[in-house]
Amino acid sequence: MTIRKGHEWGTLAIPDPNMMTVSSDAELHALVASRDADDSAVSARTQAIGLLGGDLMRTLGGAADRDRFTGAAPIPHLPVDVVRVTVDDARTTVVVAHLVVRRSWWRGPITALMNAQFLGTWDVSPRCHPNDGRVDVVHAAADLTVQQRWMARSRLGLGTHVPHPLITIKQQSSVTLDLGVSTPLWVDGERWGSGRHIVATVEPDAYVVCV
Repeated sequence: MTIRKGHEWGTLAIPDPNMMTVSSDAELHALVASRDADDSAVSARTQAIGLLGGDLMRTLGGAADRDRFTGAAPIPHLPVDVVRVTVDDARTTVVVAHLVVRRSWWRGPITALMNAQFLGTWDVSPRCHPNDGRVDVVHAAADLTVQQRWMARSRLGLGTHVPHPLITIKQQSSVTLDLGVSTPLWVDGERWGSGRHIVATVEPDAYVVCV
């Protein structure tokens, strides 16, 4: 069940000594995608994954402390969502932290589907939560001038780029983007081809992480 106001999130449990760990969003993406593709790995999908790096780990307040995953003390086991993405009715993947759609940072529109608060050193979506059943759709309009983009970029570290009349953040459980032209895509920090038509749907409580 996704996080609810006034309710505890996740459970406390002693970590499995054989827990798999990842050090980046890209590594987490690869592990979750491989489990998702393996029909025989149903039980593996319930096994917690330790986060030692990445934007999702930072969102959850992690400190990359490997010793937490090998000790005998109970630690939080937190359910998190994934975003299932289909591009041009042909390719599919899962997004654990973010999907960025852009041709350039300095011209044209930019859209980011955020399941994590951070994108590198940037606090892109300050109110994002990875287990609320929604993805934060952050859109910077094509009308933003280079000067406005530079100012917004300088404020991203503290999350003060919003509110802004040409930058919007909407929380949605599903998203459809019709881009018109083939546009480069970045999934969890790595280039993932290009696309014109994107359909994204949040799948709540897809797996469990520890930080």
